[in-house]
Amino acid sequence: MDHAQLEAFLTAQTRKQGAGGVDPEQAAALARFWKSHRVRVRESLLSHSRWEPGLRGLSWRVDLQTAAGRGPLALMEMELGGSGGQDSQFVCVEMDEDKVHEVLKKMAEVQASIDAILQRT
Repeated sequence: MDHAQLEAFLTAQTRKQGAGGVDPEQAAALARFWKSHRVRVRESLLSHSRWEPGLRGLSWRVDLQTAAGRGPLALMEMELGGSGGQDSQFVCVEMDEDKVHEVLKKMAEVQASIDAILQRT
């Protein structure tokens, strides 16, 4: 929230009647607090909203099967690790062509959902 947004929010809150509203002295105190602690509040919110463990790396390849009769296989390796230098864990996934198409379809759905949320804001 930048300075203009803060002022607009506090103005709206001081105009509210009854519960939920703030008086001008409280609004001034909130403005002082926000101006001096905005960076720390943001960092705290970010640190509490991160998923653990996080994705540190991703590698993949496609292996072609010839004599066995199986089609190509996609092999994906994800490196997962937490913050603070924790050791990494590795997850390996093997997918045939149908599974790759399912994953791509789900990723497209996730992207569409993200795009819809961003358009609303």
